[in-house]
Amino acid sequence: MEYTVQKLASLAGVSSRTLRYYDEIGLLKPARVTSSGYRIYGQAEVDCLQQILFYRELGLGLEDIKEIITDPAFNAQKALTEHRKKLLEKREQLNQLIANVEKTIAHSEGRTEMSDKEKFEGFKKKTIDENEKNFGEEIREKYGSDTVDLSNAKFLKMTQKQYEEVTALAEQVTKTLTEAMKTADPAGELGQKAAGLHKKWLTYYWNEYSKEAHAGLARMYVEDERFKSYYDKGQLGTAEFLRDAILIYTGFKQ
Repeated sequence: MEYTVQKLASLAGVSSRTLRYYDEIGLLKPARVTSSGYRIYGQAEVDCLQQILFYRELGLGLEDIKEIITDPAFNAQKALTEHRKKLLEKREQLNQLIANVEKTIAHSEGRTEMSDKEKFEGFKKKTIDENEKNFGEEIREKYGSDTVDLSNAKFLKMTQKQYEEVTALAEQVTKTLTEAMKTADPAGELGQKAAGLHKKWLTYYWNEYSKEAHAGLARMYVEDERFKSYYDKGQLGTAEFLRDAILIYTGFKQ
């Protein structure tokens, strides 16, 4: 069966504009284009779009998806098996979150008791979901979904004590950074102390630390307005100062 842009868009639940954009960037080309300029898609294109949407659901960027599905070694059956595994993991996370929310509602209504541990587990799930919603696409595109998934798994395993430690550490980073800003020297003792504390803070979340990844994150703090506004809310220029301090700390300062 063949589909026009509008029919395929309706079938897949995407916009016609999305399909045209996928064509423009070479991600999903139509099977043919009629003399009147209409894009026509066949079964192979439908299957390909399904794969693209699966990967998008998992948080991959378009460039990564294009690289995967155009790889001569790409195996559609293997990809579907992997999709299924990831979706089952996501479903399990959602089921746990739903169960925790239901417990919280029951507790607030006085119908049941809820331990602090159960409340904490629900909070961690909520934090991950909010981070995925706000920054998931950019972070996954920059570091890869496997890295992000491992980081999320580590956060979910975090104990109450560890969470209290990392919260205190975050406050220490902020305090040290504020003092370092007064020196206007990211290479100075306080600037480098702030960068070192920031690294220590990251190790609570990252499964594996690398200077390159740390430097990349520091650059994102300035390049992405959402991160920049977060760090600059106390004092303008904080994001750039932290970036420079980390780049010097990691040896990536040009």
